[in-house]
Amino acid sequence: MNVKSTGRRTAKLLAILVAGFILIMSPRPARAADAARHTPGELLARMLDGPLDGVDEVVFATRVSGRDHWYVSFGYYSCDYGPGPERGFGQYPDGETLRGYGDGGRLCRLNLRTGELKRLIDDPDGGVRDPQMHYDGKKILFSYRKGGTPTYHLYEINIDGSELTQLTHGPDDDIEPTYLPDGGIMFGSSRCRRFVNCWYSRVATLYRCDADGNNLRMVSSNNDHDNTPWVLHDGRVLYMRWEYVDRSQVHFHHLWTVNPDGTGQMTWYGNEFGGTAMLDAKPIPDSNKVVVSFSPGHGRPEHMGHVTIVDPSAGPDIRPVTKKISKGNQMFRDPYAITEECFLVANQQGISVMDGDGNTELVYALETDERHMECHEPRPLRARPREPVIGSQADLSKETGELVLADIYNGRNMEGIERGEIKKLLVLEQLPEPVHFSGGMEPLSIGGTFTMARVLGTVPVEPDGSAYMELPALRSLFLVALDKDDLSVKRMQSFVTIQPGERTSCAGCHEQRSRTAPVGAGLTALKHPPHKVSPISDVPSVIDFPRDIQPILDKHCLECHNPDRREGSVDLSGDHTPKYTNSYWTIVKRGLVADGRNQPYSNRAARTIGSSASRLVQLIDGSHYGAKPTELERKTVRLWTDTSATYPGTYAALGCGMYPVALPYETMVTRCGSCHDGKSKGDRVAVRFDVNSLQSRCNLSRPEKSLVLRAPLMKEEGGLGLCGNGVLKNTTDPLYQAILSSIRVSAKRLATEKRFDMPGFRPNKHYVREMKRFGILPADLQPDDPIDVYQTDERYWRSFWYTGQSNESLQPGGEDHRLPARISDSAHLPK
Repeated sequence: MNVKSTGRRTAKLLAILVAGFILIMSPRPARAADAARHTPGELLARMLDGPLDGVDEVVFATRVSGRDHWYVSFGYYSCDYGPGPERGFGQYPDGETLRGYGDGGRLCRLNLRTGELKRLIDDPDGGVRDPQMHYDGKKILFSYRKGGTPTYHLYEINIDGSELTQLTHGPDDDIEPTYLPDGGIMFGSSRCRRFVNCWYSRVATLYRCDADGNNLRMVSSNNDHDNTPWVLHDGRVLYMRWEYVDRSQVHFHHLWTVNPDGTGQMTWYGNEFGGTAMLDAKPIPDSNKVVVSFSPGHGRPEHMGHVTIVDPSAGPDIRPVTKKISKGNQMFRDPYAITEECFLVANQQGISVMDGDGNTELVYALETDERHMECHEPRPLRARPREPVIGSQADLSKETGELVLADIYNGRNMEGIERGEIKKLLVLEQLPEPVHFSGGMEPLSIGGTFTMARVLGTVPVEPDGSAYMELPALRSLFLVALDKDDLSVKRMQSFVTIQPGERTSCAGCHEQRSRTAPVGAGLTALKHPPHKVSPISDVPSVIDFPRDIQPILDKHCLECHNPDRREGSVDLSGDHTPKYTNSYWTIVKRGLVADGRNQPYSNRAARTIGSSASRLVQLIDGSHYGAKPTELERKTVRLWTDTSATYPGTYAALGCGMYPVALPYETMVTRCGSCHDGKSKGDRVAVRFDVNSLQSRCNLSRPEKSLVLRAPLMKEEGGLGLCGNGVLKNTTDPLYQAILSSIRVSAKRLATEKRFDMPGFRPNKHYVREMKRFGILPADLQPDDPIDVYQTDERYWRSFWYTGQSNESLQPGGEDHRLPARISDSAHLPK
């Protein structure tokens, strides 16, 4: 035997064994093939000996992450063009739109101590999301889109992967489920059949069902998303609500609570603060605090944000009660609190543990060839306490609920309002959109509202400031305080939803939520039954500017304010511009109406928006020269301003009827740009030379009357001579002819393709497709069949009206399970 050779081999073998031992003992995140050599890292090991003691495994989902806004991770886009659909994942099964989801999904169990991974669901063509453990720790509730199908539905599965059971069905998506202590399930669903008011994608609002998927019904009537519901320790459900009534579309997505039956919807934290999307909020054990992802700005894809603790004890409007846990600019999603010092989180790298100082350690990462997917929603695999059951306060046999307002004068930013000044409340309804085609509000408004509003009527306010009213259930209602002249004093800038049979109350108008109503001798309003809403029957419930307002302007204003006379440089003719009319553009851009605009402000001061602040309402009060509108005409204009002063009265106007003019900009800049720079020119300021201002000065109804032509044309040639000696000496000028020719091209398109207010108008194919999909238009509607767009919209909105049903009638699987009520009798529609 060669002793030296044997010694060298022994030494080499020992070196290999030592190296292998070091490799095995080095902390590293678990991977699918790593279980045999997994060792928890320092932070995880400390957690397993502390807060995670007794937690061996976590359950989580993997799927292809969305690459659009935080809310686009299911469903489809409204069309196949624009910046939203460009982020899609290929063709949706309808062959006309693009998917908001990618293919590939798993439901997994990970042993934190051994690194062992078990795949309960592995569907390379499907999607898995939103797992939650049952109270008994023996089964998992989650949302699953089976491969080859387009929609997510709710499923349960045992923790060993057996007995996969589908709970919900139908053509719409069900996501983000949470078990309720009463045995039911609350979740987000696109069964609400509406689109984001400022994007191309479907909305999910809150629904609930029984444990087996039966008795499914709508809980929230929001126009936009309600997301990530989760039960608090006291039995209420915490969720994120996104809304923008009279305020910015990208600033207000904050935390609200609701009882499991849908009653008691109330702001919980942050509704006064813009600029953060508060997502994935969950209670921290043994605490009244919650952990939440503060997703910056309008929110990041897949809820990525700063892990933050919110303490509600100081009230819903106190900024210092939040504590950011994650460090620096690091962002995560789906935080789950084990304690206030231990969290499970996810991001693009995988699943991590995080301590109360923001230190993190990656505990699981996907293999390289799996990274078209990402990890989501880690939860401990264990039993958990059942929260207390809150008894139902809803009565599903009723069509209405009751609202008590204790004192309308009790509130913030109410300075200058005298007691007795407010006489009634105008009740309005925010109307959902069946389709949308951009990130803007055009052509509904110019920089203002994104939705239309319906006038329901009024209810009286008592001299002591109290009001007691009966309101339709499951409608997004908002209130406007009116004075003796029916002018707006204060606007709600939010909405309220009441469940069937619910009786709820508020202490005042934008009152401090941490205060109760003053105790007095009793509310006058409660000395009689609730007032039903008194309808306003002589004005259309949804006001259309060309149909309802323009005739008033033609009758009383056009003589002085037309393209030829233009008194005060104002043109109130109804001639079409590329997007609007001369009159609508002028009224908005000259500040003749005051609305909330698309601005990040809440709770505006009294009489600063609405009819009392709108100069147009003042100009038609009989004091402006010979303009003497009738009382009905004044009421119509007043209500139009208080319903946010929209241009169309139909959502069929969206995505069509707009025909930009291809003006010869380069030549126009050469000839006109030196003056039109927005700077002072002696005693005047020249209009800034920009695309929007020029487009608005193109008249598609009468191209020769376009201001862009007549302003620089000399008076003796039929122009207005507004540009000194005249940039355009006569109508034979090549620039004049080039501008006129470009306007005529768009005018011809308008005459051929139409706008919503023109005879023969037909909405675009995407509006028609969705109205067919939602059962509003006949499935066999032919391309040349006429469509009454006002009646079609009305049928769509009425399909959501709750008509009073028992629980037993709300069964999934049939036609009616997708909506709380459906109208099929044309006798109920306006003639």
